[in-house]
Amino acid sequence: MELANITFDATDPELLATFWAAATGWQLTESTPAFARLRSAAPAICLLFLKVADGKTTKNRMHVDFRTTDRATEVTRLERLGATAHTTHHEHGLIWTVMTDPEGNEFCVAQT
Repeated sequence: MELANITFDATDPELLATFWAAATGWQLTESTPAFARLRSAAPAICLLFLKVADGKTTKNRMHVDFRTTDRATEVTRLERLGATAHTTHHEHGLIWTVMTDPEGNEFCVAQT
């Protein structure tokens, strides 16, 4: 079995994919009114943004984590792109910030 996509429900797939392309530097490879897909360089991982009728109403049961050598700068950059920072945690020798994308999907940015 091989991972094909990490999929996000989206009200506006192209808008959400544009945010994530700017956030990750990944390439927008497909876009239709129903979905948009980003692909990383190597190894290839895809983020798929799938149009759904209903908006997000509860906490995600799954989310993506990113790591960076300068968490504070990265959080500020993501906020300029349209993300919202919520809480920063210092636990188990780790520091990470919980954020949401423009449609409210949670993700974390950790200090390496």
